[in-house]
Amino acid sequence: MRILIDADGCPVVDLTIGLAREFGLECIILCDTAHYFNREGARTVVLSQGADSVDFALVNMVQAGDIVVTQDYGLAAMCLARNSKPVNQNGMRYHDGNIDGLLASRHTAQKIRRGGGRTKGPTKRTKEQDEAFICQLRNMIVAGLAEEDKVQTANKQQNEGGNEQ
Repeated sequence: MRILIDADGCPVVDLTIGLAREFGLECIILCDTAHYFNREGARTVVLSQGADSVDFALVNMVQAGDIVVTQDYGLAAMCLARNSKPVNQNGMRYHDGNIDGLLASRHTAQKIRRGGGRTKGPTKRTKEQDEAFICQLRNMIVAGLAEEDKVQTANKQQNEGGNEQ
């Protein structure tokens, strides 16, 4: 399990790196040239600026079981299809039960903006949002590590059973 961060506009990069370091997990920051990040404890992948360049690179890198930190509903949907675990900067888990509604609301907001309307922007980030994110990410890491241990134990038992014959 690794943690991949869609870092363009992400307010929880440092919090994520801190938790990855605490659990000994690889942390990968993906950003474009307009949002360069260089943080100790994480590997940074810088991509050329362009529509969705970071998103497509991240989807090509992500593996089943990885945690992905992103604000982008479209990217979250693609990550779900790859059996990874996307979460937003406020600690909301993306899953099969909420992604369709989130994508629909994004589409509606885009239609409003294209028609000249305005939509409400994000509010100022709060300490409570950071705490909710940390709590959710910690829970996801613990659950992911437990699942990895369970798989490794099952594989070990299977291999030991196969050697006895």
